[in-house]
Amino acid sequence: MASQVETLIRSAVVKTIGKVADFNRRRLPRPTDAHPFLSGIHKPMTEELTIEALRVDGEIPAALRGRYLRNGPNPAMPPDPASYHWFIGAGMVHGIRIEGGQAVWYRNRWVRGSEACAALGEELPPGPREERNDAPNTNVVGLAGRTFAIVEAGGTPVELDHELGTIAHNPFDGTLAGAFTAHPHADPFTGETHAITYRSDEPNKVWHVVLDERAHVVREEPIAVSDGPSIHDCALTENYVLVFDLPVTFSMKRLLAGYRFPYMWNENHPARVGLLPREGRGDDIVWVPVDPCYVFHPANAFETADGRVIVDVVAHETMFATSKRGPDSEKSRMERWTIDPVARTTTRTVIHDHAQEFPRYDERLTTRPYRYVYSIAIPDGRSAEWALADTRLFRHDLETGTTAIHDFGSGRHPGEFVFVPRKAAGAEDDGWLIGLVVDMNDETTDLVILNADDFTGPPQAVVHLPHRVPPGFHGNWVAD
Repeated sequence: MASQVETLIRSAVVKTIGKVADFNRRRLPRPTDAHPFLSGIHKPMTEELTIEALRVDGEIPAALRGRYLRNGPNPAMPPDPASYHWFIGAGMVHGIRIEGGQAVWYRNRWVRGSEACAALGEELPPGPREERNDAPNTNVVGLAGRTFAIVEAGGTPVELDHELGTIAHNPFDGTLAGAFTAHPHADPFTGETHAITYRSDEPNKVWHVVLDERAHVVREEPIAVSDGPSIHDCALTENYVLVFDLPVTFSMKRLLAGYRFPYMWNENHPARVGLLPREGRGDDIVWVPVDPCYVFHPANAFETADGRVIVDVVAHETMFATSKRGPDSEKSRMERWTIDPVARTTTRTVIHDHAQEFPRYDERLTTRPYRYVYSIAIPDGRSAEWALADTRLFRHDLETGTTAIHDFGSGRHPGEFVFVPRKAAGAEDDGWLIGLVVDMNDETTDLVILNADDFTGPPQAVVHLPHRVPPGFHGNWVAD
């Protein structure tokens, strides 16, 4: 009974805060410039397309049979540029179907939440929704032979069909009681999928959520925190899940002022990494301090023989410190963190000093030592929003300490690239790197397939799309 009362009170408080925020939103100053995440390369698409028999240069490997999927924010209705933040646009999933050496189709579909359904004149799909966060815009993953669009901060996963239509808002067949994330991590050695999740209306808890091989929740363990930290991603080792509790936290002041993304840099919030035993209670977590910074995305993590934890991350000096429209760090770099749970120390070592984001690796090696990290370059030394306007893909060789560069050329801007192995037990670079590259010379887009073991060489194949796909967030190869 007490929990029901608490839920009702929280719901009433949230609604009241929402009304105040809506009122103040109308009073925000009008911007005098073009919103960087609503214009140029980021200008939203305005229609859903189905394109068949796509033109291909090169030869698509016959072993690739499935879909490349990518999610990102794409407002279905013109948003108010005074309050719009890149991270809150309605999700749009893009997909390219590959089979028999052919690119069979391209489709883009809005995730059906309240905004897209109102714009398209459709009924809302079934299932529980968080009204202000009901069109997951951050990642799209294959789980247990199904497809889910996902987001952090409380939005329910949305199940999609093979052709990207929305089936339902689906909390994993009713097994998920609380929040989910945009970044679940599968352990290839146990079959479990792990996540650290949070909700903006519960600032004193985050949760360790585990899915089994059926994509059903088998664990939701609360962990005590403070200030409502934004924990975008986590990392996994053989014995721990890593919790990045860093100084970007919920801001009631920003929310009440009318801004739709209520998180900002908080220099008073201690930076730390939690090592939570994978089957332990929340209060078993070991908190280890780290110098203040912010991490959206780690690469892999693993444990050493002497009990230390190694994790490679893209570390931003600050985040959301000045901008109310999108990421605003002045510096990021690829780093290796060595965490000593006994001494309670974290040693940060720079792997590569240029600004970058979206690190990926061979996920067959999750929780184990590995050699290669792939990431995209982003503009270095910017004091305002960055808009993913570099042209280079990096491959960091953690064994030799060198970085190889694949430059797509002037005006050609890559997004996140995912590694796809050629066979189940191949070498770490025995596979392909697949991702979208936007060509702003003619506002088209290519799906590029690179040979990972010939990283700087010409693409294995290029699938041409006749339009610009706005840069989004995360993509994955979902094999049949």
